[in-house]
Amino acid sequence: MADITRKPFLCHLRGRPTAYLRHQRGTEVAHEGVGLVFWYRPRTAVISEVPVDDRELAVLFHARTSDFQDVVVQATVTYRIADPPLAAARLDFGIDPELGTWREKPLDQLAGMITETAQQYAADLLARTPLTTALAEGVPVIRQRVTEGLRSDARLGQTGIAVVGVRVAAVRPAPDVEKALCTPTREQIQTEADRATYGRRALAVEQERRIAENELQSKIELAARAERLVTQEGANEQRRMTEQAAAARITAEAEAQRAQTAARAQADRVRVEAAARAEAVRLVGQAEADAEAARVAAVTGLDTSAMVALAVRDLAGHLPAIGALTITPDMITETLARLGRVAADGLR
Repeated sequence: MADITRKPFLCHLRGRPTAYLRHQRGTEVAHEGVGLVFWYRPRTAVISEVPVDDRELAVLFHARTSDFQDVVVQATVTYRIADPPLAAARLDFGIDPELGTWREKPLDQLAGMITETAQQYAADLLARTPLTTALAEGVPVIRQRVTEGLRSDARLGQTGIAVVGVRVAAVRPAPDVEKALCTPTREQIQTEADRATYGRRALAVEQERRIAENELQSKIELAARAERLVTQEGANEQRRMTEQAAAARITAEAEAQRAQTAARAQADRVRVEAAARAEAVRLVGQAEADAEAARVAAVTGLDTSAMVALAVRDLAGHLPAIGALTITPDMITETLARLGRVAADGLR
């Protein structure tokens, strides 16, 4: 709003660069333009202030489609007052000369005019459009239709209003209809999600099955390798036992041969020793025989007294050591008998 400074009987007004000011005294226009600064008498002044900047108006209205479904259109209209004198003549933009505030609400009146006009053009379009088409393609079509309608509207043109642009944010159906329309898509998305979940589960099961098969195949392979290992170990053990048996047989044969050789050598040695002992015995016997023959030859031809002496000598050689001698008649008789036998043997 304009900046007004009050003095006794006078007021000073300083306008804004985006506000059109019109100062009238009676039927005469004293000041008119944008960004004015002037003094005036509040008792005789009629001042109008028209904003000339771009303004945005949020528009929200209901409409009905061709299939009798209620929709809500949310849009924003950007406009400006292109002809301030015309707008000031058609709408009440008068301000209090002392306070600088609008006496009425011209912007609200202007907003209602624009909203109703935009709603009219959008409703005419939606009345010929089905709900699904309006929801799918309605935003750009409604924006174009409302823009063209507002710019070509005669009432707005006669009021000095220029539409800069229109933005349609959304076209929404009733909540229950929107929920019903979203249900198939939601169900389809849920079905796709369930399919993906089931596919992931199936893939996980397939992976688990492959893992189990790989583990089973690994176990089978390990069992086959263990079997081959056991078979190989058995063959190695059999070969080792065979080799040990062959070595033991060779060792036994060698031991037997060695024992046989030792036995033969022992037998030969025993035989040689026996032959040597036999030869020694023979020689000893031969020597004894020769000695005996020599003794016999030596005593042959001796008289009885010599032979008795020899017999006594031989008897003395066979008697034990005598510490004390006790001669009894029996001893003499036995001795004499022995001497007689010896002598008889010597004579033979």
